[in-house]
Amino acid sequence: MLMELFYAYEISGSTVRLSQEESQHCVRVLRHRIGDEIDVIDGEGTLLHCRITDDSPKGAEATILSSEENWHSHPYHLTIGCCPTKNNDRFEWFVEKATEVGVDRIVPLIGDRSERKVYKIERAQKIALAATKQSLKAKTPEVAEPVTVKAFVKGEIPDQVGDDERLKLIAYCFEGEMHRTSIKEALAQYQGSDITVLIGPEGDFSPEEAALAIANGYIPIHLGPSRLRTETAAVTAAEAVYFRYL
Repeated sequence: MLMELFYAYEISGSTVRLSQEESQHCVRVLRHRIGDEIDVIDGEGTLLHCRITDDSPKGAEATILSSEENWHSHPYHLTIGCCPTKNNDRFEWFVEKATEVGVDRIVPLIGDRSERKVYKIERAQKIALAATKQSLKAKTPEVAEPVTVKAFVKGEIPDQVGDDERLKLIAYCFEGEMHRTSIKEALAQYQGSDITVLIGPEGDFSPEEAALAIANGYIPIHLGPSRLRTETAAVTAAEAVYFRYL
C-alpha cells in the first residue's frame, strides 16, 4: 500500500491538528475516519504515527501513538543559494526536485545580472512541503527570504550558517578567468558534512560577485562540460552532494 503522509500544522502535547487543506485531503479524498491510523510529519524531521480522533474536514485531529526522529534524513546539511529564473516555473521545478533529492535550505539570490529582481517565497514553500511528503521525508527544507548575492557571501543575512568547517562552492561559468575544480573533486576532498553551493542567474555571476565570493572562502567549481540552465545546475549540484554521501 502506498504510504500517505500528512503535515502537522499544530502539535499540542499528544494531539496533532491538521490544517483545513490537509484535513480535506485526509477525510474527503482519502476517506479516513475516526479510529484510522495515519502517518504525520512535523516538518522538523520527526514522523508521527497517529490515530484519528476527530475526522472533521475543517480541522482533523489525531492522537500520537509513537514517533521516529530523523526519519529518512540525510547525513549532510546542504544550502543551495540560487538566483530565481526569469520563468518562475523553472525555479519552482528546482525547489521540487532538490527537495526530493535532499536539501536543507534554499536561498533565492538576487545577482547583479538577475533578470528577476523580486521573488515571493510562499508558493515555493508550498511546493517544498508537497515534495517533502511525496519523497517520504519528515523534514521540510527552509525556503529563505531573497537576499543579494553579495550580502549572502559576506554572511550578512540573519540565521546564516557559520563558516566553521563549512565547504563553500560557487558554480561559476566563465571559462579562462580562473581555475575551477569539478564539484565531484571538491566534495571528495571534503571530510565534513556542511555544504553551501551558489548557482547564478541566466547571465552568470558578475566578475565582482565571483571575486567577492572567492575572497570570502568560496571555491569556484564546474558541473561538467555541458552548459546547464540555472535550475538544471542547481539540481545537478544537489544530486552531486546526495551521491557523495549515499
